[in-house]
Amino acid sequence: MGEKDMSEKILEDYNDVFSDIVNVLLFHGQELIEPSALESISVHSQYKGEDAKLHEQERDVAKKWKRYNVQLAIIGIENQTAVEKKMPFRLIGYDGASYKSQLQANAAPIAPVVTIVLYFGEKHWCKERNIKSLMNIPKELDPYVNDYKMEVFEIAWLTDEQLEMFKSDFKVVARFFVNKRRNPDYVADDPTEIQHVDEVLKLLSVMTGDRDYENVICDEMKGQVKSMCDVAERLKNIGRQEGRSEERINAVKFAISLGASESMCDVAERLKNMGRQEERINAVKFAISLGASEEKILKQYSREEYEKALALMKA
Repeated sequence: MGEKDMSEKILEDYNDVFSDIVNVLLFHGQELIEPSALESISVHSQYKGEDAKLHEQERDVAKKWKRYNVQLAIIGIENQTAVEKKMPFRLIGYDGASYKSQLQANAAPIAPVVTIVLYFGEKHWCKERNIKSLMNIPKELDPYVNDYKMEVFEIAWLTDEQLEMFKSDFKVVARFFVNKRRNPDYVADDPTEIQHVDEVLKLLSVMTGDRDYENVICDEMKGQVKSMCDVAERLKNIGRQEGRSEERINAVKFAISLGASESMCDVAERLKNMGRQEERINAVKFAISLGASEEKILKQYSREEYEKALALMKA
């Protein structure tokens, strides 16, 4: 399983989200599966490899769909950020393990197993989606080789009509990836209230590779982030803080380049509680006090900042 496939508790673990995804993507918006009809099952299975040792495989999430206490199907969901050429073989392994577990449990009747792939990449899935296309099969043998086709849903390429069908938090997630694909500079502005905030942000963090989404939620912010608008505001604040930190680092690096002692660098670091513009001007004053030339200072700071610093020092 890929590094980006898992977070501690993924969003699809929730029955309301799982049923919503399946109802929209498989049943075109018909609410055939109720959240209460789903039951979580183990995502772990074992197989014996060529080395005669037991190996463990783990799928993202799988649930039983039951009606009147009768098992209708086992449905699995796999999250992908990158195209994986041999993905059909991995899925047939998961599905085979689910059939085997039913046989071992003497299940009657055996329920069908369906696994869908949610692909969050911005480009189309360009690899094969069935196992026969991945093998060189002798022409004479081809009619006797069973095929296996996987269902891949490209989340970033869902239509507006499909997006409107979602009723759970997955609408927020899907809308985010669609808008991000349409506009790389998209800033989340979805006011929809999120029910499972932690899991939505963890999924966005894992699927985008941007840890800032997960960092948005801290202990003191619990309960304050309720929509992607709140998330955007928090990300903006994180960006401001990072900008100030970078400016402070640059000021210290500049001081070091002028031959400042460690104690002088500590003075520059103490500027961190000042506003960004004031911080830059103080850094210029600090450089002037070290005897830096005008030419050298203007390579790092603007003329306006240099003149303001001079005026303040003369006042």
